[in-house]
Amino acid sequence: MDDNNIKYKEKNIVTETPTYEELKKIIKLSGLPINKFFNTSGLIYRSMNLKEELSKISDDDKIRLLASDGMLIKRPLFIMKDKVFVGFKAEEWDTLK
Repeated sequence: MDDNNIKYKEKNIVTETPTYEELKKIIKLSGLPINKFFNTSGLIYRSMNLKEELSKISDDDKIRLLASDGMLIKRPLFIMKDKVFVGFKAEEWDTLK
């Protein structure tokens, strides 16, 4: 983003985990399923056996779980006025140029 002169505000979502309400808005804006926001390669995700457990809980509980620990959220999370990027996919991020 720096190389392309794209202005942004950096926030460490591990130390400043988004709230339930913030995540609810972000997820709605993204149009993506809630499960796409989980850091599936993270130690916490694995230790909580979330691959199996997520299918058993409600969407609200999934958002609460994400809000409980920033390590559960897939990074980077880039939020624009009308678009959300979850994780790094070069072909998507190239559209910012």
